[in-house]
Amino acid sequence: MNIEEKLQSILPPERILTKLIDLVTYASDAGFYHLKPKAVVNPVSEEEIRKLLKFSHDHNIPLTFRAAGTSLSGQSITDGLLVDLSKNWNAIKIEDGGNTVRVQPGITGGIVNALLKKYGRKIGPDPASINSAMIGGIISNNASGMCCGVARNSYHTVKYLRFILPSGATFSTENPEDYNRFEQECPELAAQLSSWRNEILNDPAMFELIRHKYKTKNTVGYAVNAFIDYEKPLDIMARLMIGAEGTLGFISEAVFETVPDYPVKETSLMCFNDIQKACSAIEALTSSGAETIELMDNASLRSVEHLKGIPELLAQLPATGAALLVEYQGYTKEEVAAKTARFYELQAQIPLAIPATFTNDPKEQAFLWKIRKGMFPSVGAVRKNGTTVILEDIAVPVLQLGDAIVDLQQLFRKYGYENAIIFGHAKDGNIHFVVTQSFDLASEVERYDNFIREVVTLVVGKYKGALKAEHGTGRNMAPFVETEWGADIYRIMKSVKDKVDPLGVVNPGVIINADKEAHIRNLKDLPGVEEEVDKCMECGFCEYKCPSRNLTMTPRRRIVARRELSRLKAAGDKAYNELLEQYQYEGLSTCAVDGLCAEACPVDINTGTLVKRLRNENHNGFANTLALTVARNFPATEGLVKIALGTATGINKVFGKNTLVKLTGSLKKVAPAIPLWSNQIVPSSLQQARKDAARTQGAQTVIYFPTCINRTMGGSKEHKKSLPETMVSLALKRDIRLIIPPDINGACCGQIFSSKGFPKAFEHTADQTIHKLWEWTQEGKYPVVIDISSCTYTLKHARAQLSAGNKAKFDKLTILDSIDFISDYILPGATIKNRKQHVVLHPVCTLQKTGQEDQFLKIARQLSEEVTVPVHAGCCGMAGDRGFLFPELTHSATLPEATEVKSCSYDGYYSSSKTCEMALSEATGRNYESIVYLLEECL
Repeated sequence: MNIEEKLQSILPPERILTKLIDLVTYASDAGFYHLKPKAVVNPVSEEEIRKLLKFSHDHNIPLTFRAAGTSLSGQSITDGLLVDLSKNWNAIKIEDGGNTVRVQPGITGGIVNALLKKYGRKIGPDPASINSAMIGGIISNNASGMCCGVARNSYHTVKYLRFILPSGATFSTENPEDYNRFEQECPELAAQLSSWRNEILNDPAMFELIRHKYKTKNTVGYAVNAFIDYEKPLDIMARLMIGAEGTLGFISEAVFETVPDYPVKETSLMCFNDIQKACSAIEALTSSGAETIELMDNASLRSVEHLKGIPELLAQLPATGAALLVEYQGYTKEEVAAKTARFYELQAQIPLAIPATFTNDPKEQAFLWKIRKGMFPSVGAVRKNGTTVILEDIAVPVLQLGDAIVDLQQLFRKYGYENAIIFGHAKDGNIHFVVTQSFDLASEVERYDNFIREVVTLVVGKYKGALKAEHGTGRNMAPFVETEWGADIYRIMKSVKDKVDPLGVVNPGVIINADKEAHIRNLKDLPGVEEEVDKCMECGFCEYKCPSRNLTMTPRRRIVARRELSRLKAAGDKAYNELLEQYQYEGLSTCAVDGLCAEACPVDINTGTLVKRLRNENHNGFANTLALTVARNFPATEGLVKIALGTATGINKVFGKNTLVKLTGSLKKVAPAIPLWSNQIVPSSLQQARKDAARTQGAQTVIYFPTCINRTMGGSKEHKKSLPETMVSLALKRDIRLIIPPDINGACCGQIFSSKGFPKAFEHTADQTIHKLWEWTQEGKYPVVIDISSCTYTLKHARAQLSAGNKAKFDKLTILDSIDFISDYILPGATIKNRKQHVVLHPVCTLQKTGQEDQFLKIARQLSEEVTVPVHAGCCGMAGDRGFLFPELTHSATLPEATEVKSCSYDGYYSSSKTCEMALSEATGRNYESIVYLLEECL
């Protein structure tokens, strides 16, 4: 059967993915299992979902729903039809003043919380992956997290649920008429749900077991507490859908009751001499009012010792030391102070190794949480090549937590897991332990199998705990669901699956699985490839940052493809060439190499660095020589660019403003390497700026380095001064001597060569520019300001590419971005004469990487009554000139932010990099310009 051809009766071809590169890169999720789908589809409506379910039934093809793919137990992969919800299904509506929020499954929890923030609310579930994890997965796994506990998980905070059963029948608990309709359209299912409920209510042993199990976190099997908590069949069915991991149907919409997002927080990383002492403090800390108590053993702390500040902490702890990350939260400082005071009253009961210190500094708090959230992926980064990372997730009674950990550590030693770590949500008795494991030998698979079986016996037999507290059953614990719940309750769970999905085609093998060795089937292989690839354990934390995520690939998928290429090449498989050819566009050409993925990655993998190196490997000798020749003759190149831009704008004036857009668009169809013209391009020169700069004077002297972009296309669409002229105007107003070097033409940061993978050309350019800066600044006497943030960043991080002599010069230079120049030289002591009412900002990637977003925002707040940074602000995909070469990348990258911006009206639109401003102007139809213009208008 040609599945692609068959699916075209349901979906258009562009939303059916069957290329090899799609299938192999969707074969993995964040877990350690691997199944290659037959096709990946992107439906956009409930009607398409119903048709896909029918297709699955008609052709007996398994169907699995996938949102972000951050699940850890193998529940979002399939060898059948993979339904990807991540590119659509992202609608959100905040209701009742933020007390409820209506969401679709394809929006991330992080975006939902960001939009709720102004109401002082958030959703209850708060998994460590919340910035990446999507609502569909959060609900379907009944995810919880740091502060969530039991009371705030999806089961308890979802108010209404709309879902589609495998039969295609659709119901919503929000519609009163659906309660009767459910019983009329699904009479056998409704009657059976009521029958199972009566059976449980009339069996004290089953009833009490269910009540006991759900007093703590538990995501093993189906949510059978629904039979106790609800009476009406539709309510029972809806609650069974929560935590069902997509095995009972599709959740198309949910309405959450939100919870407080307390504005005031005091956070402390409390240290103890051993894990038992840390566990003994949990009860006292809980009674003091701590909102969060996160446990970290010594090994887990050492897994993140690469983070700045961690080595100093470890030096104060013995080898057995452990820590608790404790946070008190409230609406007011007084409320939180009362809680911390209670802590000090109980301090005698808390055996600290080091006196506790609290912080309310958001940056320090963010760092402490980065430590905790980065532990699982960090272990993945330091594992031996060829091994995978396995994260188990258990819960035991809090008072027995210390003993359970000691028992686990004994199992680690017994089975040779020397680098295992333990961390988790101590307040809930919920701990995670991480081991690294290879599956290349039968003996290794057997070792893991025996280990897991002993863990099951320990958790269920000795401690009466939960085998999965919050990560879902998946394939990983499916063979042991009956062990935990007993034969009677397991029978009901299995019957639920059989009744709802009689053909067993919706996510088969997950939760209910007759194969007692399912947990050791279809295991993921992670071969050694290259540094960036080998560190990655495919957690997916990076994906929400990637500008190409809705166009081609994400950093995780780029890395999965590299691993597959390595496997195919080693096996001599003919598919290697096919995958390599597809990777050129999907993996390399459409990567913006912006590096924001590293900001989200717990182990700082910069896939952009990998892509630049791969681009370089693709270049032949002629291409490298040509790039170096251009670099060596950059003044002439700049002159030719100016001539070309002048000619192009002249053509537009004569034949119409869209002439060049149409012409280059047509030429691109024949020769894709031709850049697409943008009407945002306005040629400029330095002639007037030089004249004005000659008049500047003052006690402070700053060297001004107008970038090559602003020297050639720094003009204003609104016929204002060019950006260099505006920079000089600010200097005149503030009595600063601003010097534009006479030989500035031809000077460049080298980003154009670096991003394209021409290291020799980049090295030459950076060396030449640093040498010039040394002369211009009189050997570092004066600071130099650069007017595009990405160019500033490139030069500031060029040291490794410099000659030894230029490295010494570089170290004595003071290089400022326009943001620094404004903050440190222009605004101090300035009189703001005209404030805008409401402006919107686009913080470029560079500001995110350098941590200058707050500085950028602070500037704008001094110049405008209200300042908005869109929730969807991210990389625009322009990447210097890549947006001209691959305009589809920029269009896709800017769409979410542009949609948000266009929903409101602002008095100004500002950023700090010319090409990014062009991209946002193109996307929104508004005029984005440098924040320098805002300042000039306000002074």
